[in-house]
Amino acid sequence: MSEVTICNLALSHLGDTATVASISPPDGSVQANLCARFYPVARNSMLEMSPWGFATRRAALALVTNPTLTIAQAVDPNAERGTWKYAYALPNAVVNILGVLPADAPDDYEGWIGPADRTSGPPYPQGYLPVPGAPSYTPQPYSIEIQADGTQILLTNVCDAALRYTTIITDTSKFSPLFTLALSYLLASMLAGPILKGDAGIAAAEQQLGLFKAFKGQAEASDANQRKTNVQPAVSWIRGR
Repeated sequence: MSEVTICNLALSHLGDTATVASISPPDGSVQANLCARFYPVARNSMLEMSPWGFATRRAALALVTNPTLTIAQAVDPNAERGTWKYAYALPNAVVNILGVLPADAPDDYEGWIGPADRTSGPPYPQGYLPVPGAPSYTPQPYSIEIQADGTQILLTNVCDAALRYTTIITDTSKFSPLFTLALSYLLASMLAGPILKGDAGIAAAEQQLGLFKAFKGQAEASDANQRKTNVQPAVSWIRGR
C-alpha cells in the first residue's frame, strides 16, 4: 500500500470522497496539501511509539570525544575517567533507542549460574554484573546529549557498544497490514480538524484517535508475535563455556 493509498484511506475514514493522486509533490488539491503536511508526522509518530520489528536496526557505534572526560580533566588534569566511560556518535535517522549492548551480545539479558560468592575467573567486561540464577533483563545505562555543534552523542559505560534502535522507514511495503491500518486512523485524526472544521472536526478527530488506539494495540500484539528472544548470557566468556 503506497503513501497515496494510505492518505486516501485516511480521507475515506472521514467521509471525504476526494482522491489524492500525489503528495510528493502534492497534486494541487487541498487534501493532497494536507496529506503532504501530516503524513510524515503521523508515520514517524507511529514508528516512535513501539519497537516495530520491521523498523529495528542494530549498528556498531563509533567513538567520539567524551565530554564528561574533558570536563573532568579541566578540573583535574590527571583524571582518567569522567561520569561516563565512553561517548559514541549516533547513527542517522534514529527515532527511538531500544538498547545499548556489547557488540557480541545477542540481547539485553544477563545471567550466571553459579555461587553468589565468585572470587576467581576473568573480570566482568562491558559493565555487566552477572548474578546467580536465571537470566534477567539487564538494560545498560546510557544518556543522550547534544554537542555544541548540534550533533547528538550517546554516553554509556559499555565498551565496543552496539545500538539497537528504531529507524525511519519510508518504504510502505515494509509496513504490516495492521500497522498500515492504524497509521491511516492516526492520519485521519490529524486531518479531521482542517477538513471538517469546528465541532464536527473535533468530534471526528476524537473518534479516529480512538480507532487508532484500538488498531495500534492489535498491530503491536501481531508484531510482538513475529519474534522470540532466545535468552542466553550476553558475556562472551560465559557463552563459551
